[in-house]
Amino acid sequence: MVLLKPPVAGGGLPHDAPAAAERRRSLALLFDDTASHYDRVIGLMSLGSGSWYRRDALRRAGLRAGMKLLDVAAGTGAVACAAVETVGPSGHVLGIDPSMGMLSQASKALRIPLVQGVAERLPFRDGSFDFLSMGYALRLVSDVKHTFAEYFRVLKPGGTVLILDFARPRSRIGRRLGRFHVNRLGPLVARLLSKRREAQTLMRYCWDTVEHLVPADTIVTAMADAGFQIVSTTVRFGLLSEYLGRKRLPASGVGGP
Repeated sequence: MVLLKPPVAGGGLPHDAPAAAERRRSLALLFDDTASHYDRVIGLMSLGSGSWYRRDALRRAGLRAGMKLLDVAAGTGAVACAAVETVGPSGHVLGIDPSMGMLSQASKALRIPLVQGVAERLPFRDGSFDFLSMGYALRLVSDVKHTFAEYFRVLKPGGTVLILDFARPRSRIGRRLGRFHVNRLGPLVARLLSKRREAQTLMRYCWDTVEHLVPADTIVTAMADAGFQIVSTTVRFGLLSEYLGRKRLPASGVGGP
C-alpha cells in the first residue's frame, strides 16, 4: 500500500493524475480492510452521540417523509440509516461509496440500493433526487468543484444538499485536544478493538485530513459556482461543520403559473 497523503487543500486535482488515482485505490483498500470494525471504533470515539446528531442534522436541513435521498460516500450506512428513519416507508434512500467493504457492512444493516462509485462521477440521471447528503468525506474527494457540479445535476429543482464534515479547531487548545482525541487516542482504541494495524492507519489519516481541510470559503464558493443557493454554514461543538445549499427553482416566465 502506498503512503496516503491528504487531498490537495484547494480541492483541485493534483498535477500527477496517476499518483492521485493510486491514492484513491489505496484509500479504498484501507476502508475495505477496516470496514468490519469501523462502526465500533467511530461509535466509541463519538461517545455514542453520532446517530442522534445525524438524525437531527438531516431534519433541520429539511428532510421529510416521502423524499428521495442519495447518500454519497455512504460508508457503513450511518447517515443513510438516519435518513431511512426520517423519510419513512413512502420515501427512498440510495447509497453510493467507492469501498465494497463498506458497502458490504452497510448491506447488513440497511435494505436499500447500494452502488459502488465516487462523488465525482455519479451514475444517476439528472434531477433524480430531492435531497443529497454526504457525511465526513468531502475532504477525501479529489475535485470539489466537479463534485458539486455532479450534486447539482442529480438533484431536482428545489432539492437540498447537506454536507457534514469536521471543522479544524480554531484555538491552539482545541487543536491539541482534537489531535489527542483523533490522532493519539483514536489509533489506540482502533488497534485495541480491531487488532489490526490498518485501523490505526485510518484514524491517523483521518486527523491528517482534518489538519488539511479544504477552507470553508472554498467549499462555499464551489457550491455557489455549481449553482447552489447557500442556505447556511454552521460549526457545531467546535469540531463539526454543516454546509446547506439548495438548487434554485426555475424562474417562472411572464404569464406563467
